[in-house]
Amino acid sequence: MSIWDRLAEHQRAYAERPILELFADAGRANAFTVAAGEMRLDYSKTSIDADARDLLVALAEGAGLADARAAMFAGAKINETEGRAVLHVAQRAGEDAVIEVDGADVMPELRAERARAFAFAEDLRAGRITGQGGAITDVVNIGIGGSDLGPAMVTLALAPWHDGPRVHYVSNVDGAHMADVLKGLDPERTLVIVASKTFTTIETMTNARTARDWMAVKVRDPGAQFAAVSTARDKTAEFGIAPERVFGFADWVGGRYSVWGPIGLGVMIAIGAEAFAQFLDGARAMDTHFIDAPLAQNMPVMLALVGIWHNQICGHATRAVLPYDQRLARLPAYLQQLEMESNGKRVGMDGRDLERQSGPVVWGEPGTNGQHAFYQLIHQGTRVVPCEFLLAARGHEPDLAHHHRLLAANCLAQSEALLRGRTLEEARALMAAKGLSGPELDRQARHRVFPGNRPSTTLIYPQLTPFTLGQIVALYEHRVFVEGVILGINSFDQWGVELGKELATALGPVLEGADASAKDGSTRALVEYIRARA
Repeated sequence: MSIWDRLAEHQRAYAERPILELFADAGRANAFTVAAGEMRLDYSKTSIDADARDLLVALAEGAGLADARAAMFAGAKINETEGRAVLHVAQRAGEDAVIEVDGADVMPELRAERARAFAFAEDLRAGRITGQGGAITDVVNIGIGGSDLGPAMVTLALAPWHDGPRVHYVSNVDGAHMADVLKGLDPERTLVIVASKTFTTIETMTNARTARDWMAVKVRDPGAQFAAVSTARDKTAEFGIAPERVFGFADWVGGRYSVWGPIGLGVMIAIGAEAFAQFLDGARAMDTHFIDAPLAQNMPVMLALVGIWHNQICGHATRAVLPYDQRLARLPAYLQQLEMESNGKRVGMDGRDLERQSGPVVWGEPGTNGQHAFYQLIHQGTRVVPCEFLLAARGHEPDLAHHHRLLAANCLAQSEALLRGRTLEEARALMAAKGLSGPELDRQARHRVFPGNRPSTTLIYPQLTPFTLGQIVALYEHRVFVEGVILGINSFDQWGVELGKELATALGPVLEGADASAKDGSTRALVEYIRARA
């Protein structure tokens, strides 16, 4: 019997056992918590018991996780469909690190490019780089996908460290996004960063040209107030951007894994090189933990194994990420790309259809907002949604410490409520205390029953700092990697993005009047509607 089959058999055998029953073991909370530095991952409020954990660890071992992990950190070309190494970890490696790709150490060039980006950011922050109207007050980062979600999320998360120009992010090709961001900005004191590796991404370049046109109305040489993160130096030069303001990164850094390098230029400008270095330090600390910790005490491994248990073994199709930290409001959106673009596959490395489900649907919102939106479904809906709570022990506003206590109380209460629920007998007693009786008491009580026995994890840390955020992001990166290894898929390509891009390119001329007869009936009707009203 395979380990997959043994896991499924174990889950079926104990499917009716309440999670709360596992806490008869007074040591469960500690035994099912993993530490990485001062960060703790508590997965004790899941149905995983010691036997299930042993089987899950054996699953990871049998999938060759240790060898795959070593291959990634060594620069092997584990992105097999594209023939590339996967070295986002190199971007935060230590100063003495040596990492080779095709026999050449990539670290000297990487460090040099990071130093250039740091110097540019510091010069801009200090006013040594100016616009036509003086010191730069606002920076607009134009990108999409990994060139937007990561840096936008990190910039918001590290708001207490903002002491540079205001940094704004534009990603959507919808003109409303660009218009709303540029409204109120002074083009003579604004710098635009265009983040596109190839400098051909249609949404990004459309927005970049619009920003250049906006700036050209008042700025004599708009190209002088642009910078780029790209490897296509011929195209950036053609656009009018000076070579000293172009920052590149290698093809072994995937877009959704790229916030650690020049793609994070907007973050560097917002918080400064020192705080950004702390962000890298946190990620490197998680890398070290991921490499060194035994699998059962390894935070990325156990977070991944909890995900495998819930999705592939228990059959729960979604995962809610619930940060009780307003500054992590963009974390669920960032993780949607990181996890679903990485592991939303249907074939394995060998090109054959997968034998089981791949990655779950990832979604979420910050608490406490979500409590007044979708928690109703989480608590009383017919589908089980595993929840992942994130919480800092303290906030950044000492004068508002009572706010943070209330926030923390809500977070802990939600995970407890998911675990415990409320029985019909408890609900009846509640209604009886309100003076109800007979059939009406029973009817009202049934509306107040909570099934409970709904799983959750809690990631808790002292405070959201650059170092802590680096740990969190690296934790989730490695979680994706581990799940991909276990499922036998390539987590580092994204061919599923391509077809829509190709069809969108073809539809542009159709919307302008070209022949639409080759399109399906629905698309033709929608095109006709737009043509008639555009």
